[in-house]
Amino acid sequence: MSRDLTADAFSILETLVGFDTTSRDSNLALIEWVETYLDKLGAAHRRVPNADGTKASLLATLGPNVEGGVVLSGHTDVVPVDGQPWTTDPFRLTERDGRIYGRGACDMKGFLALALAAAPELAGGKRPVHLAFSYDEEVGCLGAPDLIATIRRELPAPSLVVVGEPTEMQAVTGHKSIGTFRVTVTGREAHSSQTQQGVSAVMAAARLMNVLCDLSERLEREVDPASPFTPKGATLTIGLVNGGTAHNIIARECGFTFDLRCPPGVDPDAVLAPFHDAAARMDAALKARAPEAGVTVTRRTNVPAFAPEPGGAAEAFARRLAGDNGAARVVSFAAEAGQFQQGGFSTVICGPGSIAQAHQPDEYLERAQLERGAAFMRRLIDWTGE
Repeated sequence: MSRDLTADAFSILETLVGFDTTSRDSNLALIEWVETYLDKLGAAHRRVPNADGTKASLLATLGPNVEGGVVLSGHTDVVPVDGQPWTTDPFRLTERDGRIYGRGACDMKGFLALALAAAPELAGGKRPVHLAFSYDEEVGCLGAPDLIATIRRELPAPSLVVVGEPTEMQAVTGHKSIGTFRVTVTGREAHSSQTQQGVSAVMAAARLMNVLCDLSERLEREVDPASPFTPKGATLTIGLVNGGTAHNIIARECGFTFDLRCPPGVDPDAVLAPFHDAAARMDAALKARAPEAGVTVTRRTNVPAFAPEPGGAAEAFARRLAGDNGAARVVSFAAEAGQFQQGGFSTVICGPGSIAQAHQPDEYLERAQLERGAAFMRRLIDWTGE
């Protein structure tokens, strides 16, 4: 009799949710637990750490170390719970009325738990399955590039990658890119009655933000009506603004953060060229008034888009295992799929849960989704034995 993968995945998920892996903190305690679990199976694994060793991705091979394997990709970090009105303990798994509550239960420790629940049988398969668990996906997919480079450098070439972001176990073949930027405007402080002595960073920043607002409105108008995305075109939003110290002090500094999300085929650098030109002109104008003033624009993240792959091996594989015969699907959120595709891998997104529950208070994974994920893993086990 085959094992109950749903029950095993629930037990593992309970453990994984218990680790607070909010992106601002380390994920090493979770990684250590997974390593111990894999050691009991005799599975080869290695860490791919960040620069200071406070976080790490984990790469493991189940089954023979040969070409033609499948990579199961997922991130270990979660978004913060600060200020959210949870009715359960976010770091203690709670099941109620067919819903399994906990931070990361949906996004995306549920997929990690399913992969680990299947690991004992995958380890005995004739075909390899590689686990690629990353860090810092939620703050810009920062851990995936080194992990992908390690896969390319050290593993016999895998055939495809399944990224287990929540898609209700339906195959998703495209997502938008995301670039996030921090703009810092420096001025000169003075009494607000003496405008000739000061340079207002806040007022200069407001002008630059207005450029972005105009650009955002232009993007809303210039869309491809055939685009499968919702919203159809590129989107630009300013999400964070801070600056100044008092109403009667000309502000010395103002900063703001914005993000740009583009469908495949839209060049983010070309979209932002007018803003960068405006920032350069503002920088020169401020320096002309005060040498210490100016504008700096820092790119914080740069995640490539994930483009549909006609006749893609990964999509066909995921559809077969998920029992998915529906229409082609894309999503507007960014994920590590674009990075894997950029690395040369046939890639698909397919995982349990709905993105509508991700990042929310009382985040949950429906038990039915866990069961569908277990069925996917059971078929994957069967594939490794063929």
